[in-house]
Amino acid sequence: MPAHFLCCMAALVAMTATAEERSIDVAGIPRTYIVHLPNNHAPAQPAALVMVFHGGGGNAANAARMSGMDAKADKEGFIAVYPNGTGGRANAILLTWNAWRCCGAALDNKVDDVAFVRALVDAVARDYPVDRKRIYASGLSNGGMLAYRVGCELGDVFAAIAPVAGALESDDCRTGPRVSVIVFHGTGHKRTDNSVEFAIDAWKQRDGCRTPPEHRRAGSVVHTSFACADGTAVELYAIEGQGHAWPGGQKGIRFGNVDAPTTEISATDLMWEFFARHPKGSAAQ
Repeated sequence: MPAHFLCCMAALVAMTATAEERSIDVAGIPRTYIVHLPNNHAPAQPAALVMVFHGGGGNAANAARMSGMDAKADKEGFIAVYPNGTGGRANAILLTWNAWRCCGAALDNKVDDVAFVRALVDAVARDYPVDRKRIYASGLSNGGMLAYRVGCELGDVFAAIAPVAGALESDDCRTGPRVSVIVFHGTGHKRTDNSVEFAIDAWKQRDGCRTPPEHRRAGSVVHTSFACADGTAVELYAIEGQGHAWPGGQKGIRFGNVDAPTTEISATDLMWEFFARHPKGSAAQ
């Protein structure tokens, strides 16, 4: 696994009483995930669904801890889901996702994580009232790469994605159903894969972004936004000097070294505001 994804090798965190771990079988492989219901109750009406993919070497509980998405779900009334990747052994605790050219055992074993995510959406929608026009995905690092991948390959499912410190490692995402994208990335992280600019350009083409961008700066955060076709949008929050971290979230662990997240913005708050503005529209199907 590339060293820059190992920052997500976080200490395992025990699930709280508010979280419920479930499993489904996908292509003969048991897959697990954590569901957090807003304020521990199934919504009375169809609710938005937000998936958060852990980073390489992490797990679902760690994704919940780093992102703080449970509290946002309680406040806004959406369902938060934290899937687990796969490892080299049945009882592996260092889990990864197959996101094109990365990472680890998931890539080596050619695990079909796209099929898993599609099946997981369907499973959650069977158990709870889910608004199919408001299904979203985010993730950190290797999980951010998977968020890009499901946006690319499951554009019929996801209305918007929010990769954090990930990379778009495919040349085949420039066409397909339009999906709104908000990206968070620190400029202090040294990259060895496709650039953030590569990802933004691909999504601008896919979403039909024709107007000039808007740029705003607040402190060390530069926000660039593009208004695109059918009500979609592409946005980037570039955090000058930040390393590999979830802005406004909890610290990850990398062999004892910590990349400190900025406190100038909250990726969780900003992505939810973005998600809420960008449901799947009929013209974008």
